[in-house]
Amino acid sequence: MAVPMRAALRYEADDPYAVRTVFHPPGQGSVEWFFGRDMLAEALRGHTGRGDVRMWPSADAGRDVVFVALRAPAGSALLRFPARDVESFLRETWSAVPPGAESARLDLDAELAQLLAGN
Repeated sequence: MAVPMRAALRYEADDPYAVRTVFHPPGQGSVEWFFGRDMLAEALRGHTGRGDVRMWPSADAGRDVVFVALRAPAGSALLRFPARDVESFLRETWSAVPPGAESARLDLDAELAQLLAGN
C-alpha cells in the first residue's frame, strides 16, 4: 500500500561519509536511516546497495527519480526523490566536504577512545 509521506535528506560535515534520511510515517514519529554519501551518488547512475538499503534511478511519470528502498524487521519503505533534488543535495555536500577529503574531517583517535570507553 502506497502512503505519501515527507522525507528529507540531511548531511553533517562531522559525519562526512553518511547521509541521513528522515521520514515521517503516518501515525508515528520520525524514522531515521543512515547510508553512504557515495551510495547515493551511485544511485543516480545505476542500482546500488545490498541488504536493508537499495537504491536505483528510474523515470516515474516522466520525471527522473531515485528510489530508495529500506527494509527492517518492523517494516519497509520505498522512498522516491526527484533526481535533480538528489543531484543538488549532493553538490551541496561536496562543497562542504569534497569527495576524497572525508577522512581529514574525522578524529579517529577520539572516536576510538570513545568506543573503548564504552560511550
